[in-house]
Amino acid sequence: MSAVDPQSRVLSGMRPTGRLHLGHYHGVLKNWLALQHEYDCFFFVADWHALTTHYEDPHHLQQHMVDMVIDWLAVGVNPGSSTIFIQSRVPEHAELHLLLSMMTPLSWLERVPTYKDQQEKLREKDLSTYGFLGYPLLQSADILAYRAGNVPVGADQESHVEMTREVARRFNHLYGREPGFEEQAEMAIKKMGRKQGDLYRKLRKTYLETGDDDALDTAKALLREQNNITLGDQERLFGYLEGTGKVILPEPLALITPQAKMPGLDGQKMSKSYNNTIALRESPDDVDAKIRKMPTDPARIRRNDPGNPLKCPVWHFHTIYSDEQRQNWVQEGCTSASIGCLDCKKTVVEAIQAELEPIRIEALELENNQDVVKSIITEGCEKARDEAQDTLKEVRDVMGLNYR
Repeated sequence: MSAVDPQSRVLSGMRPTGRLHLGHYHGVLKNWLALQHEYDCFFFVADWHALTTHYEDPHHLQQHMVDMVIDWLAVGVNPGSSTIFIQSRVPEHAELHLLLSMMTPLSWLERVPTYKDQQEKLREKDLSTYGFLGYPLLQSADILAYRAGNVPVGADQESHVEMTREVARRFNHLYGREPGFEEQAEMAIKKMGRKQGDLYRKLRKTYLETGDDDALDTAKALLREQNNITLGDQERLFGYLEGTGKVILPEPLALITPQAKMPGLDGQKMSKSYNNTIALRESPDDVDAKIRKMPTDPARIRRNDPGNPLKCPVWHFHTIYSDEQRQNWVQEGCTSASIGCLDCKKTVVEAIQAELEPIRIEALELENNQDVVKSIITEGCEKARDEAQDTLKEVRDVMGLNYR
């Protein structure tokens, strides 16, 4: 029986695309750095997910994986506070994906918003494959294999977490009905003690009769505080609360992360496909050259032409890297033409160089000691697989697949 408290666990992954840039740092990694101190975090390299759209060119996967993990470590993702692993080195992801596919309606996959969106955006690729259709269910398996209760995603990915909740709910309904479930649940309530048991019954009745979510949340919190019932009884009573069966795969919640603010050098979203990035390991000279070449407000043809910061991509960098006093200086200097564009860019260059310098130093150290990186990955994969195997053992048991 798993001893995992889903509410304390976070799972998140990234496709291996090689070295990361400032967009990744501000959009994802800074959030990971905060989460690793608050939750039991599992961060994984989603190499199988990379194959769903790039199956024809897998040759760079290994180097991309190493480069990405080095960047994770260099920015401060701590293997002592989180588990770093490779998706394909935990085959239980694939097994759970297969088992879940047996009971997941096809229509659930076809209605995922990103399915048609991605097909439209990647028209040059043949994405009429089972792997691409099924990738949201593989994401569900990624989450459910670790019984993760929290998944940090942007608003555009919330539908994937919602589908995972539906998959978990359907699985628990189908396979959580162990023989004598209600009798065992009632016996577990008695073990809680009269006062706590009566409170549980009252909250359960309120939720089932009125749909009061506060009553449901209070009852779940009550169960988590119980020390005189087993984990198995706790999972039964979680399921009994909602009138279903034993909770084998907990339903995760989406931790909605703020929309990434990091713009690219041209004002669009920072992306390798737009060739507008600054890499985390970009050399100081290249950072300087890229910022100096950035386009500015087209109205500022000459040094003494006033400009509008809102029409200038450099201004977006100031909103991230400059304090209020500096931003006011830019606003006033640009609109009055009292400062030139190179003056404006100089402070951005200095701020980015200061941010990247410690990352460069740490990354260089890791590049020169890749055995350390591989050791971290191996240790993380072993820990992740132990956790996933615990989940799969119970999944096989309830599905009648525990043959001897």
